[in-house]
Amino acid sequence: MAARKSGQAKNRAGDILRSPCPVACLLDICGDRWTLLVIRDLMFGRSRFKDFTASPEGIPTNILSDRLNRLLRHGLAEQVPAEDGSLRMGYRLTDKGRALRPVLESMRDWALKWEPATKVMMP
Repeated sequence: MAARKSGQAKNRAGDILRSPCPVACLLDICGDRWTLLVIRDLMFGRSRFKDFTASPEGIPTNILSDRLNRLLRHGLAEQVPAEDGSLRMGYRLTDKGRALRPVLESMRDWALKWEPATKVMMP
């Protein structure tokens, strides 16, 4: 990895920005193979670790842990007491995370229009 210049801009989570481009910044947070799928599942109302692992994409648990921590660190999700009253914690989107809904809806609509093998998936 290349050395960073001092004084380079950081995002709210304290990560050094590779570029001030807003698209690049969003991709640094959720532009990998899994993060938007975790956000999708949170939008569908999934809240527990086991709920995310049950998604059809089969996210590995170590990657899921990393992505949930990233969402927490960047303020897109927060931990909350589990709805069933157990000691385990659940997750939910913050206002910042919920603001990604139109982005995911646009991605869904694009794929439905242009990729014939796609279909709307319900939780």
